[in-house]
Amino acid sequence: MKRLFLIVLDSCGIGEAPDAAKFGDEGSNTLRACADTGLLNIPNMERLGMFNIDGMDWRAGCAAPSGAYGRLQERADGKDTTTGHWEIAGLTLTEPFPTFPNGFPDDIIAEFKKISGRGVLCNKPYSGTEVIKDYGAEHMKTGDLIVYTSADSVFQIAAHEDVVPLEELYEICEKTRRLLDPLKVGRVIARPFIGETGSFTRTKNRHDFSYKPPKNTLLDDMKAAGLDVISVGKIADIFAGKGITEAVRTASNADGMRRTDEYLSADFNGLCFVNLVDFDMLYGHRNDADGYARALSEFDEWLGGFTARLGEDDAVMITADHGCDPSTPSTDHSREYIFLLACGKGIKPANIGTRGTFADIGKTIADIFGIENELDGTSFKDMILR
Repeated sequence: MKRLFLIVLDSCGIGEAPDAAKFGDEGSNTLRACADTGLLNIPNMERLGMFNIDGMDWRAGCAAPSGAYGRLQERADGKDTTTGHWEIAGLTLTEPFPTFPNGFPDDIIAEFKKISGRGVLCNKPYSGTEVIKDYGAEHMKTGDLIVYTSADSVFQIAAHEDVVPLEELYEICEKTRRLLDPLKVGRVIARPFIGETGSFTRTKNRHDFSYKPPKNTLLDDMKAAGLDVISVGKIADIFAGKGITEAVRTASNADGMRRTDEYLSADFNGLCFVNLVDFDMLYGHRNDADGYARALSEFDEWLGGFTARLGEDDAVMITADHGCDPSTPSTDHSREYIFLLACGKGIKPANIGTRGTFADIGKTIADIFGIENELDGTSFKDMILR
């Protein structure tokens, strides 16, 4: 194997995990919610084996899947982006990132005011689109920063680009990242927006500042072995740049797919790790099941052309990092199984079954490239390679 493309459809879970009740997510099934709209059309993923995966008793699978397929349960105690991606890359968190259902403590906010030189609005869990509706006008008048969180371990800072220039907002986020490191907060997120009162919209200039992985991941091990580790989308942010040899940011799913196409035409040896965030950001969190279904269909159409161009030494794996069921009252992530689909000239049709940790993905990739490692998980390489 020379090149492997690992593509994460951010939040595309495939059904409640056994411990979903602990997270208040009983009954969640992101993929089924999309299918129930009648708009889901994913023939390429279907042929690879999507509906042959364990638990897919609500839709018939194909007679002879052409890819390797299966589902994985998260071992770490979380359902957020960072926890999911790290576990995929072979690092399982033993303690969950802290969350702040009542907002951030007074002492943290006081320090934040000092390092930012600005006041604070909100400081409680909030929808990202609603918070700028409710606090945007006051922010425009005062210059105070809109600070909010969610069910995830995130410190989010919203600011109008005409009030707080991007450079200043990013600098504030970098300082805040250092402030919150002792608490091990998962991510500090810059959430710039534009517009006027009554018509504020978030821009594509979001930037995540993640807590650094405390141990080596698949990315570190591949880089140390002299292989390329290319980030497309927010992968570099999620891993705080660790183990990355080259990175490109993306503005949308379409941009991410275009960038991935470019790397398919490039000469590299190693991993191209892709995150397509629109599924989560634009559709899951906004409970837009129709939009989610259409976006999955658009990805599937692109996938058909992408896989047709794979070389003899190329493979692609497609997966998710958690759920975000757009049909439930909650707008937060959901504790779900994730799927795995794999194909390429060297990949044989196989059912890898139900796996006990996302880390099996990273362990398998390391095994495919012959890298010695101490990653979590169990390799299924011998099940899928010809």
